[in-house]
Amino acid sequence: MDIIHFPDDQRPSLWKQPVLALGNLHGAHRGHQKILKRLRRPAAERGSTPAVITFDPHPPRIVRPDKAPPLLMTKAQKLEAIASAGVQGAAIVRFTHELSRWDPETFVRTALVDWLHVSEVWVGANFLFGHDRAGNFTLLRALGGVFGFKAEKIDPVRYKDFVVSSTRIRRLVSEGRVDEAGALLGHQYSIDGTVIEGDRRGRTIGFPTANLQTENELIPPNGVYATTVTVKGIVYASVTNIGVRPTVDSSGRMTIETHIFNLDVDLYGASIRVGFVQRLRDERAFESLDALRTQIAADCGRARVLFDRLSL
Repeated sequence: MDIIHFPDDQRPSLWKQPVLALGNLHGAHRGHQKILKRLRRPAAERGSTPAVITFDPHPPRIVRPDKAPPLLMTKAQKLEAIASAGVQGAAIVRFTHELSRWDPETFVRTALVDWLHVSEVWVGANFLFGHDRAGNFTLLRALGGVFGFKAEKIDPVRYKDFVVSSTRIRRLVSEGRVDEAGALLGHQYSIDGTVIEGDRRGRTIGFPTANLQTENELIPPNGVYATTVTVKGIVYASVTNIGVRPTVDSSGRMTIETHIFNLDVDLYGASIRVGFVQRLRDERAFESLDALRTQIAADCGRARVLFDRLSL
């Protein structure tokens, strides 16, 4: 996938009359997936380039940093999800205080028309843009008529009884309801990172763990989770503890530790992805290491039953 940045890069010459999805696309949830799938059809019919235009940093970080929510994905995760959806290009607009003051027409003329020469733009039903979020779909469509591109929108996507939104998913993850969050996302909520060296205590009680250092901002609350771990493209079942390890550590330092089933190799320095399947229990202190060991074995047993049902 070609990745370009505004205002530094020119549009690649191979981008032909781009059909764009416009939005933040954080989470790559079911609503985003529907937009990306839908724009590929007119692009294929006309021989155009399916692409996205998005923003970095996330606009609330600039216009209201005190209220900016934690992001559901890192930039790398988002671009990976966009590429896996079959999109050929990503145009990333560097969001600044100056750009935040652009009125909707200035943004459309400068970024969509002069820079990208778009032929069609797709947005979510509630998309707003421009200074003070003054632009909506009706205005985007009108500006398309002025500048010669087509504007389309996707109605809100529902999963069972809920409208799929990044806000709802963020709340579910922050409450530990990772299975519900995954249902709205259409994929597991995942964090990426590097395995760092811990105190190796897990190995001494029969449950070696990979300690994760991550740049993901939204971490599920302290507790024990059934998880998957992806290592070099291979997915393993696992159990992950997020918390302060009160039985063995009095420092209060938060750690993310994962015991991976059927994998006993040195992972120090390796890049891994931890996907959250279901919360198993709260983190708590135990009276002894033996009691902790017994509980971990029970956690692993519950997770194995779950994974047998899911057929990982």
